Amino acid sequence: MQKGYTYILTNNNLTVLYVGATKDLKNRIDCHKDGKGAVFTKKYNVTILIYFEEFDNYHDAFAREK
Repeated sequence: MQKGYTYILTNNNLTVLYVGATKDLKNRIDCHKDGKGAVFTKKYNVTILIYFEEFDNYHDAFAREK
């Protein structure tokens, strides 16, 4: 089974938080930084990774996100 990650992003002002889950953390963060992530993160410029957890099973990462 593929690893998974649950992560938290914020903006420059540290006023907005976004929680997500992915199978490829680096790629997903790059997508957010390029404005190709979620509409919410693009709208509020939420691109700074402040926390993540790694899971042996990506299903667990997506459950943690919820």
